Amino acid sequence: MSISWVTVGTPLPSGPVRVAVTDLGVAAVSFAGETVTGVPGRVGLPDCADEARAQTVVARLADYFQGRSRAPGLPVDWRFTSGPHRVVLQTLLAEVPYGATITYGELARRSGVFDELTEVGGVAARAVGQMMGANPLALLVPCHRVVAADGLGGFGGGPLGIETKRWLLTLEGVLPATLDWNGPDPAVLP
Repeated sequence: MSISWVTVGTPLPSGPVRVAVTDLGVAAVSFAGETVTGVPGRVGLPDCADEARAQTVVARLADYFQGRSRAPGLPVDWRFTSGPHRVVLQTLLAEVPYGATITYGELARRSGVFDELTEVGGVAARAVGQMMGANPLALLVPCHRVVAADGLGGFGGGPLGIETKRWLLTLEGVLPATLDWNGPDPAVLP
C-alpha cells in the first residue's frame, strides 16, 4: 500500500504540517518538516495525487483549527504503531476527549500496559512520555492532551513544540486565551 503526502497550512506556531495518507487513512503527521519515528522519510515519497483525498485532509484539519469541529474526523491507518505503543495511543484516543487532559501517569494506568510494574508512577509515566514523543499520528491521536502532573510536559513539533501544545490546548478550551492568541474565540466554539 503506497504512502503519499499532503501539506496542510495551519495557524500553529510550528507552521504547516505534512500528512502521510494511504488507502486506509492518515498514517502519520509531521510538524515543521520533522521526521516521524518509524515512518519512511519524505524524500522519494510523492505528494498525494488523489485530489479528493488531499482536499478532504486539508478541509477537515482546517475545520478543526478554526473550531468548527472537535476532531479532524479522518480515518487512522495504524501501520506505524504496534504493541504497547499502539495500546497507549488507542487508549488516549478512546478516553481523552476534546477539551480534556490526562497526565502521563494516569494514561499509563488506564492503558493497562504497565500493570506488571510494581510502581506504575515514575517509570511508566516516563515511558508514556516517550511514546507521546514518538506518536506518528499527532493531531489525530491527540498527544497534546497528555500533560505532566506539574505542568504542560513536553511536545514534539520542532523548536516551537511547547507553544504548539499550548495553542492546541487553548483551542480546546483547556487553557485560557492570551492576548497574543491567534486562533478562533474558544468561548464560541462548539
